[in-house]
Amino acid sequence: MDETCWSDKEYCRTTNNWYCLSKTEAESEALEFAKRTGLDVVTVCPNLIWGPLLQSNVNSSSLVLIKRLKGYESLENRLRMIVDVRDVAEALLLAYEKAEAEGRYICTAHLIRERDLFDKLKSLYPNYNYPKNFTEGREDVTMSSEKLQRLGWSFRPLEETLIDSIESYKKAGILD
Repeated sequence: MDETCWSDKEYCRTTNNWYCLSKTEAESEALEFAKRTGLDVVTVCPNLIWGPLLQSNVNSSSLVLIKRLKGYESLENRLRMIVDVRDVAEALLLAYEKAEAEGRYICTAHLIRERDLFDKLKSLYPNYNYPKNFTEGREDVTMSSEKLQRLGWSFRPLEETLIDSIESYKKAGILD
């Protein structure tokens, strides 16, 4: 998938995926407004955002990781697309500062299967209650940040994102 792909609004409605619908609607409206007014609008579209928290409460993206650390018996071995919050901030700055920036930018850094993600987490933090079984599921689609990388964007290693995420959750008292 690339910057020409959009979430299907009707599918979002029928599956009650209001979060994705609202993001799609907001971006679509902003780009339409830009066309009508001549305003230069650039959008950055991140996927699952992890990294250190700035606040003590949990956002929905961090909750995905926290729930997995606290235990699932079984989990679908789906592909996860992860980006660090600090790398998203860098992408936003690039989109703002680079005169050649235009249109939409997919912002993703790491594509990893759930099983591989937990193998990595277990090697870093062996004492959490990780999923015990993984089921194979649907065929996954992938996204690319190639357009954003051509603008000069780069991202940090996944291990750094995982460590900094978990350490910030511990510091905030979210994880024991």
